[in-house]
Amino acid sequence: MRLPLYVVDAFAERPFTGNPAAVVPLDAWLPDATLQAMAAEHNVSETAFLVREGAGWRLRWFTPTTEVALCGHATLASAFVLATELGAAPPFAFATRSGTLGVAREGGMFVLDFPADPPHPVAHPPEGLVAALGAEPLEVWKARDWICLFDDAATVEALAPDHAAIAALPDTETAPDGSCVIATARGPARTIATAPGGGGVDVVSRYFAAKVGIAEDPVTGAAHTQLVPFWAARLDRARLACRQASKRGGLLDCTLDGERVRMGGRAVLYARGEILLPG
Repeated sequence: MRLPLYVVDAFAERPFTGNPAAVVPLDAWLPDATLQAMAAEHNVSETAFLVREGAGWRLRWFTPTTEVALCGHATLASAFVLATELGAAPPFAFATRSGTLGVAREGGMFVLDFPADPPHPVAHPPEGLVAALGAEPLEVWKARDWICLFDDAATVEALAPDHAAIAALPDTETAPDGSCVIATARGPARTIATAPGGGGVDVVSRYFAAKVGIAEDPVTGAAHTQLVPFWAARLDRARLACRQASKRGGLLDCTLDGERVRMGGRAVLYARGEILLPG
């Protein structure tokens, strides 16, 4: 069996930045064990599998160790492949475990339309969280993941967490895949948010996801469904320029729109190839 394979750097302006995703279009679903084995073989943070379904597509995402309920960068990568490699015209509608997710194209950016996941404050953070991060946050909040607020971007960028300890933290009730940890701070200067690259960052974050087999995810759309409502309330504006400060790094142009979060970003094709599976 021969299957097309695309590797895309999402939320990226150039190769080797942003978050890499493998995208595999299928004519029909393969067994889950095969999909998981393929994702482990690709060994990027997510492999997206998509099958045509009615007027849209059914989309699933797998890390090297598990299927997840929501993934932003691999959704962007899938839309990029459909539009630039397979000749499909946006906007796209993807049926997923998290409901229908839309992706539109606006100029050079792909804009994701995801459900917002507003966090709430936690009076008693989980035991071991501070030790796992190696620094004490000002506040801890909870939505799908644990959100740790720090005093400045430099503190977030300097974190050297114990990933095994993060993997051992308790789950939240809204995290079917296992709760991960978001570290965040206000950007180095308060700016009016513009498209990424336009001269200002409002929000800095990092995402530690050892629970799902990824020590640090480079750029995470699912994290920003939580961060955008959190920061929109604090900064009193809906549009935010966000930077995920991983080693690879990535930029997101985000807007809180009622109960939805719009996340815009660019993507770059790194590779196209062919998967050879035994018949």
